[in-house]
Amino acid sequence: MAPCSQGLPGPSWVGFLLLVLWPVSAVDIYTPKSLEVLNGTEVRLKCTFRSYSAVGSKLTVSWHFQPEEPGRSEFVFYYSEEPFPPTSGRFKGRVTWDGNIHKNDGSIILWDTKPSDNGTFQCHVRNPPDVDGPTGEIQLRVVTKVTFSEIHILAFIIGAVCFLMIVIVVVVVICRYRKRRHGDMESEVEETELPEKENMKETEKHLLEEGA
Repeated sequence: MAPCSQGLPGPSWVGFLLLVLWPVSAVDIYTPKSLEVLNGTEVRLKCTFRSYSAVGSKLTVSWHFQPEEPGRSEFVFYYSEEPFPPTSGRFKGRVTWDGNIHKNDGSIILWDTKPSDNGTFQCHVRNPPDVDGPTGEIQLRVVTKVTFSEIHILAFIIGAVCFLMIVIVVVVVICRYRKRRHGDMESEVEETELPEKENMKETEKHLLEEGA
């Protein structure tokens, strides 16, 4: 009699099935790696996601904060069908929901930023049966003066080039206008001098005839 175990998948088949089915149970998280914000202003902590299952009522979004100084992570925000802002701690009254789960957006806004907010904000999304996946992390830096980033420098260069092009166009238009104006004035002078020259010729002709 053949053993019953022959009808069951071997370890290799189990591993293969796990490898194939693994992506189906994951949620992909997308966040900016770092953000810089001016002290006392607000910042949008963007967290978008992609789930392999349809977004349902069981979806949850949780935010936590890991300060720069050694210590435990702190609760920031929780969403489950409705927003649940913190009722205590450093973020009480300073965090609002700015996402839309139907658009795969779990973003929040942090108001009145402070230097003590320097650290890593973590976004985690669960959408059963998709409950696994990476945690999105944003390194926040609160500064007293905004430093020029590569984007700011690029924007400045583009603005300077646009301004220079406008100046060139204005100069060309002015030069053309002056050139046309000068040409019109020369035409007017020629039209005025022509009758006078003809009159002088007629006068000289009459004088010559009388002298003869």
